[in-house]
Amino acid sequence: MKRISSLLFLLIIFAAKVQAAFLLIPMDDQQKNHLKAYGIVYWALQKDIEVKWLLNYRGGSFLLQSDENVHDECLIRGVSVETIPDAKASSILQYIAREDVNMDAVAMQKAPKIAVYSPPNKQPWDDAVTLVLTYAEIPYDVIYDQGILDGKLKNYDWLHLHHEDFTGQFGKFFRNYQHMPWYQEEVRINRQLAQKNGFQKVSQLKLKVAEIIKNFVKNGGFLFAMCAATDTYDIALAADHTDICGPMYDGDPEDPDMDSKLDFANTLAFQNFHIVKDPYAYEFSDIDVTETRKVKPEEDYFTLFDFSAKWDPVPTMLTQDHVRIIKGFMGQTTAFDEDKLKANVLIMGENKSAHEARYIHGDFGKGFFSFYGGHDPEDYRHLVGDPPTDLSLHPNSPGYRLILNNVLFPAARKKKHKT
Repeated sequence: MKRISSLLFLLIIFAAKVQAAFLLIPMDDQQKNHLKAYGIVYWALQKDIEVKWLLNYRGGSFLLQSDENVHDECLIRGVSVETIPDAKASSILQYIAREDVNMDAVAMQKAPKIAVYSPPNKQPWDDAVTLVLTYAEIPYDVIYDQGILDGKLKNYDWLHLHHEDFTGQFGKFFRNYQHMPWYQEEVRINRQLAQKNGFQKVSQLKLKVAEIIKNFVKNGGFLFAMCAATDTYDIALAADHTDICGPMYDGDPEDPDMDSKLDFANTLAFQNFHIVKDPYAYEFSDIDVTETRKVKPEEDYFTLFDFSAKWDPVPTMLTQDHVRIIKGFMGQTTAFDEDKLKANVLIMGENKSAHEARYIHGDFGKGFFSFYGGHDPEDYRHLVGDPPTDLSLHPNSPGYRLILNNVLFPAARKKKHKT
């Protein structure tokens, strides 16, 4: 009798395991730690476990075959996970596949190789992307100008541009920080790099780097930029045949007719903009609306657009979130004047009343780019020298989720060869 009871107990356990064939990582309000959930998905992809991204289903949840190691890792990292039987998983996928339902299931099979463009010297500000990658436990490599000039971008699928000035004006920090050791070190490193690689000016070095990155995108790479790296990147490309730098930056005067010589055919996202000619002003162009916007901090929000998951899967992936209204945040570049966007650029997040785009996307050649205005989604007005955000206090940050959508996006499309 005792033996029969033991056998029956084992059969019950076996039956439960057979039924519990899938793991669902919810991404709605039932998720305890949205940010680390992305790290779990990346970890599973590294182990060649296929994950389905359920677009618009419970905040963009993830579905994968039941795996004891994944389940245990979720428990270790504090990520909510649900064990569901095969019949339930099939029912979810059948519902998502219905033509009258704005949802889709996208297969992810390979973890993208990630690089962060960042200088070797310590700077007095943090970077939201490196903060969230570290918190989510997603590995990345740091690359800078020399590595890009040496052709190392071909080793990566995804590149993030750190808080960087591609115009050669060292962030236009001269007026306030010219005597600070970190500023002097940044100038020294960049001028040394320029000289080493045969460039007379830092602006020429940065332009070359920007062109290589553009070619990386053209051949299938994914570019993600925030804050000043968004507009300075395009400004540098447009100013390839004119000097926009004051004498304190490159030793000679800027071209007074610079605006008439800008070539907008070279840019990815912006056009018809004007350069801020004052070399002491903490602003690069009228692409950014930081100095002109009339938005009160307590009213600073932007809305994510709703896209068709089956017909527009790319922007749908990039806007997955558990809320549709995101708290705004500032930066050296806070938001983009919608009148300065190229016609093919898609607005994914907008403060409509202020006529400003906060989150945009486009494609170029075989690749894609996303630009996200602002510096830190959980620090409204991040100042030079402020301590970095502790993301353990913001594990469900909707603003940081948008960054991680971009990180996972390359895993959800066929790998394209980059040369």
